[in-house]
Amino acid sequence: MEKVDISGKVENILGRIVQIRKQRGYSLDNMAVELEISESAYRKIEFNQTKLSLEKFLQIAKILKVTTLELLDEKSNREYHQQNSATGTFIGHQEFENYYQENKDLSQKLISSYESKIKHLEEEVLFLRRIVSNEV
Repeated sequence: MEKVDISGKVENILGRIVQIRKQRGYSLDNMAVELEISESAYRKIEFNQTKLSLEKFLQIAKILKVTTLELLDEKSNREYHQQNSATGTFIGHQEFENYYQENKDLSQKLISSYESKIKHLEEEVLFLRRIVSNEV
């Protein structure tokens, strides 16, 4: 069986833990107290000097009030910026652009279908008006 190198993933997870901890205003000591370990032991976890057990990982997620997926998933850590202008609203992130491109064809088909229906209905209205005007 091939050994998988997960050191980069672990560092990313620890980085997210540190980032969220700081956003929440928790110190190393706060986390250590909540985890019922020494500050030194917690510091070693964040600096990847000791292995992060699954039990501690779950406790950390609970303390930080985030899901474990948020700590595991790099995408959850992205920031979105919104910019308003006279031409519209721009939300700056590549995923939104990809979403738009993926659905552009579908949107064009729907628009074309509705335009065709409108044209047909307009023709029917004109036809019915001619019939009514000849009968009256």
